[in-house]
Amino acid sequence: MAIVFKFPRFERKHCEQAEPPSSEHNPYLAARREWDERYGDFITRARNWRTLALICALAALVSTSGMVWQSARSRVVPFVVLMDNLGRPLASGTSDQVGTNDDRLKRAALFNWIDNVRTVTPDPVAQRKAIDRVYGFIASGSEAQTFVSDFYRSDSPFKRAETHSVSVEVNSVLPTSDRTFEVDWVETVRDLYGAVKSADHWKASLTVAVNPPNDESQIRMNPLGLYVTNANWAKVL
Repeated sequence: MAIVFKFPRFERKHCEQAEPPSSEHNPYLAARREWDERYGDFITRARNWRTLALICALAALVSTSGMVWQSARSRVVPFVVLMDNLGRPLASGTSDQVGTNDDRLKRAALFNWIDNVRTVTPDPVAQRKAIDRVYGFIASGSEAQTFVSDFYRSDSPFKRAETHSVSVEVNSVLPTSDRTFEVDWVETVRDLYGAVKSADHWKASLTVAVNPPNDESQIRMNPLGLYVTNANWAKVL
């Protein structure tokens, strides 16, 4: 008697289904999946950073444009005060009032000019600087240049400083026309020990012209470009 063993067919079928057919494997998809897993996160973060940087740049541009627009519409007007070398206020006003044609600046410049030309000091360095400032405000070849040069030759401040000093107190600088000014001041003469010897009242008539400076040396010496073209003075008796 022969014994026959029969195995069910479903077991073979089950085994066959457990192994996926090789035709379903796609190397392109597998490589792309690998790429996404490795570099996708980096690409996403880089894209986010670029977007954020663009937003920040746009915000900065808008902010800067707003500040420029606001500054252009600013209603603040600077107030300018002209000071002399001793810190004394000589002229003042808003920036739109101050200019080379402003009589206040002209008066301040002539105030200093009279102070420099008439002062006598025992300090030779200070005296030389005062004389340089005087000529810095005189038109070259003008009658004022001749007048002042004759004054220095006939009454040298260096010679006078050996016996006395002269201080100047300007009382007023008044315009008499568009180009002429009248200056009123008091000169106090002191001996070398500081005792007052005399106090005299003086007046001067000055004619000026404006020639704006065109180089740095002229700007430093005479920033207004104001030049005395004619000068004369006399003691008031």
